[in-house]
Amino acid sequence: MKPDIYLNGTSMNCLGWLRESIDFPTPQSQTNTIVVPGRNSPVRYTEALGRVSYNPRSFTITLTMPGTRQRFHTMAAILANTYAGQLTEVVTSEEPDLYFVGTLQLTLSYDPLTGKGQVVISCEDGDAYRYHVDETVVAQAGSGTVALTCDYMPVVPTVTTTEETALSWTVDGDSFYKSVSAGTWTFPELELAYGKNSIAVTTSGTVTFTYREGRL
Repeated sequence: MKPDIYLNGTSMNCLGWLRESIDFPTPQSQTNTIVVPGRNSPVRYTEALGRVSYNPRSFTITLTMPGTRQRFHTMAAILANTYAGQLTEVVTSEEPDLYFVGTLQLTLSYDPLTGKGQVVISCEDGDAYRYHVDETVVAQAGSGTVALTCDYMPVVPTVTTTEETALSWTVDGDSFYKSVSAGTWTFPELELAYGKNSIAVTTSGTVTFTYREGRL
C-alpha cells in the first residue's frame, strides 16, 4: 500500500501526488520559569491549570508529481486554491483513525531536468493534540454506573438526557453531584482523564455521553 495523505478527506494519491516525506514532531510543552533570589530551584509554570500545556504543533509534508510543467502547475493550482491558508484536517494512511488540524501553507517548485514537480505543505499553528476521527458515544439506559474510557487528552463530554437524571462522580478525591432535567448539558467539572472514568447515573430514561478523544 502506497503511503498517502488525506486533506479534509481527499486522498492526495488519487489526485496524482506521491508522498515523499512527512515530519510530524511532538509539540513542545509551554515552559515558563522564574528565578527567585535565595532559592536553589526556579519556580516552574509548566503545568498551567494543573496540567501541562503545549505549544502549537508544526509539521511538513512533501508531495511530488512526475510529468510536464503544465500538468504540475494545473494540479498544484488545485491544491493552492483548495488548501493554502485554510484550516485543514490532515490524516496519514498509517494512522487513519487520527487527524491533525492546522492552517496549511504551500511552497511549489518544478525541476525541468527531472520532469518532477514538488509541493511542500507546512503548518506552524497546528493543534497540539491529534483527534480521533470518530467521536466516542456511550449510552446508558436506566440507572447504573457508566465507564467512560478516555485517551490522553483531557476532554469534557456532552451529556444528553431524555428524563430527569442525577449524576455523581469523583475526581482526585473530590465528589461531584448534578441533577438535571431532560436536555443537553456540559459540566466543566466532568473532565475525563486518561483511562477509565466511572460515573453513577440515576434515571428512568437514557443518558448519552458524547466526546472526541485525542492524544499527542
